Amino acid sequence: MSKSKRSLLHRIGAALTAISMVWLRETRKVLRDQGVILFFFVAPPIYPLLYSWIYNNETVRDVDIAVVDKSHSALSRQFIRMCDASPDLHIAYHCTSLEEAKDLVGRQVSYGTIYIPSDFAECINRGEQAHISLLTDMTFMLNYKAMYLTAISVSTAMNANIQVAASNTYTDREDELLTHPLDYEEVVIFNPTGGYGSFILPGALILIIQQTLLLGIGLIAGTSRERRWGDKTAVPLPKAQTTQPLRYAAPIHIIGKGLCYFIIYLPLTAYVTMIVPRIFRFTAIGNVYDLTMVLLPFLLAVIFFGLTISALVRYRENVILLIVFASVPLLFLSGVSWPISSIPSYLQGLSWLFPSTFGIQGYMRINSMGATLGDVHPEVIALWAQAIVYFGTACLVYSRQRKGIQQGAEKRD
Repeated sequence: MSKSKRSLLHRIGAALTAISMVWLRETRKVLRDQGVILFFFVAPPIYPLLYSWIYNNETVRDVDIAVVDKSHSALSRQFIRMCDASPDLHIAYHCTSLEEAKDLVGRQVSYGTIYIPSDFAECINRGEQAHISLLTDMTFMLNYKAMYLTAISVSTAMNANIQVAASNTYTDREDELLTHPLDYEEVVIFNPTGGYGSFILPGALILIIQQTLLLGIGLIAGTSRERRWGDKTAVPLPKAQTTQPLRYAAPIHIIGKGLCYFIIYLPLTAYVTMIVPRIFRFTAIGNVYDLTMVLLPFLLAVIFFGLTISALVRYRENVILLIVFASVPLLFLSGVSWPISSIPSYLQGLSWLFPSTFGIQGYMRINSMGATLGDVHPEVIALWAQAIVYFGTACLVYSRQRKGIQQGAEKRD
């Protein structure tokens, strides 16, 4: 074996030894810190179960609503009975005035009011258009959806019955053509239950992984900075490898730390994204291989992103304020609760800085919509690009911090 090959093998062995030492030291830090244990080993298994259990009903049922019936007619009572018979509404209160109904809504014992005017039946019998008012509490969007869709469905059914009664048709087929001249069939794709859990949970699961991982990395960085562990005990390369030592110090340090977090979070990520949705029977139709190819770069991007922003963490408490504050805006920016096309371009550009944006989009399209790896190719490329860029920025941050510590030590000496 030539001298150059022996030197290369020696350098590789020395680098692997240094990475192993950094990984071992970082693992010890994780296992000795109760706060990090909470975010790494307690929150990821419990958080998704709690969220899934809360949203497991998917849709709201029997929303309490009040009725103000000024008509007191057979048609108005029929409308009320049909609303109460629906699975989404429960006529809990019969009020004599709108003021009484508003008071119930204000006390949160009722979430809306159906107001039927006194001329309701007269207008229908004269062949005129009648009106019914639906006053809803917009505080809860799911309650509003249940009330609005039920009112529309009941009014449509009554309209059909009124048309048939006023017509001169003789057969059921003629009645069908009269009431439904243009028939349609509603087919719900990707979310067959129309549930809120299947809609919001995939994005929340990815955000839980990012949030807990960033919190744990930030706590370790804050502790190291408070006690001056990380910079003083940085693992150098063996003395035999003296060529350009500063070039390798930062990458080895970042790879070792990243390896520690990656090993811990790889099974947790599989559990959160692949097992939890199936436990609660949410939509999960994605291929395991395709999901893995998206989640691997996502996990690496989050790790290196966390190591980069750890420079902003001076104390342990800082990371909690920083990450928790940003979690809800990141969920909105990901395009889960609001269409990406409707988000301003500058906010879209801001969202590209965070791994959760592409991670949520790729995961939802594969797991909830049945997309293949080729369909989410742009998201995968973006996640790998983030992983590479944030690895470089993490190395720069560590090099700068180490240089600052060395200069401070020289001044004190």
